[in-house]
Amino acid sequence: MYNPFRPFILVFYRISHKKRSEFWGSKRLRKQLSFYLFSIAFSGIGLAMQQLILSWLLVGILLLPADKVGIIQASIALPGILLMLWGGAKADQTDPRSILLNGYLLAWILPICLIAIIEFGLLNLWSVACFGLLMSVITSVVTPAQQSLLNQIARQDIQRGVTAVTGIGFVVQIIGFSLAGQLEIIGTNNVLLIQAATLLLTSIAVAGLKPNVQLEKKENNRQMILDITLGFKAVIQNKTIFNTLLITFISGIFNAGAFLTAIPFIVKRVYDGSALGFATVMVIFYSGAAISNLIQYKLMPLVKPGLWFLVLQLSRILVLFLVWIEPDWTFLLAVLFAWGLNMGVTTNLSRTIVQEASETVFLARILSVYNIGLMGSIPVGAIIIGYVIEHYGTMSAMVPGMFLSALVFLYGILFTNLSSYRSPKL
Repeated sequence: MYNPFRPFILVFYRISHKKRSEFWGSKRLRKQLSFYLFSIAFSGIGLAMQQLILSWLLVGILLLPADKVGIIQASIALPGILLMLWGGAKADQTDPRSILLNGYLLAWILPICLIAIIEFGLLNLWSVACFGLLMSVITSVVTPAQQSLLNQIARQDIQRGVTAVTGIGFVVQIIGFSLAGQLEIIGTNNVLLIQAATLLLTSIAVAGLKPNVQLEKKENNRQMILDITLGFKAVIQNKTIFNTLLITFISGIFNAGAFLTAIPFIVKRVYDGSALGFATVMVIFYSGAAISNLIQYKLMPLVKPGLWFLVLQLSRILVLFLVWIEPDWTFLLAVLFAWGLNMGVTTNLSRTIVQEASETVFLARILSVYNIGLMGSIPVGAIIIGYVIEHYGTMSAMVPGMFLSALVFLYGILFTNLSSYRSPKL
């Protein structure tokens, strides 16, 4: 039987210079890798669809103003993001597989509930917000567990492991955006049904992962707050991790936040586009991000990933400027492709640095803090960018990011050790 993920499995095979039998240990581990990659693929499709569906319901169907959309997006995202702390501590206490299985068994039901709401004519701001909030909570809890499993699979080379898995994530996001872009063609309910199917398939793939007895620990809820505190302490004490997270958060406010908040309005208001046009933009952007992973994989291992991380923060100024000047549609797509390249590499580099510099015992908790920085910047950016759009014009959303990109670069060069950080694996 043909396995579509065989090329990605082979990528992991080449990670180690040791014999394959030494690296993988058994046929069972190779089988577990296949299930893991399937879960990454199906969940990536479903969650990418969620991103486009939610944005277009607010902007394209309910026709809400940008400042209100920003507030709603922040209200949806922030509670779930804070739960990442709990999810990270939970993943360090128990087998991460159980968290993934329970989370995705709940997730696939939410699109079905929204279909029922639409059929009964109850679609409004509150029903959309509730749908988004519940999905955000589930995603935030399962993300640290899903990421912590990677270290068990690609334990010999985290750089290439992160790059390969992130690359798969970007590819399946393209599929998800393409499917969600059919919203106005095949109907909202049919798109939601496809989303439910992908999330159900995710739970089936996770069920194929055999629990790792060695990871199972006796849960102690009284230790949860202490575990979370220790996770934050581990981040603060490691200056490399702390500064990487700080720069990721600050740059994300006016970069990732600007992209996810402003792009639907740019498509709708400036270019008079549809849901399909919005999907096209997302596909182009994430195509750039996916290709960046292939390029980065060929260049790895990078001796100084921190230096490249800072340089690419500065280079993003040009991308934001080219969007700001309001080019024609074709040139806009080319610029967004370059933006995707940039964001793909910087995301990979930041996560690589964090995973390389983390102690194994704190890994899931540190990754949860990392995701708070990465994802928490988006709702903060949504509020700020939404206000900027409504009061200063749609394309003005690009301006703050230009200044912040320069500032984080200077901060990284002058006040951190990131420019001199060397990968411990080299």
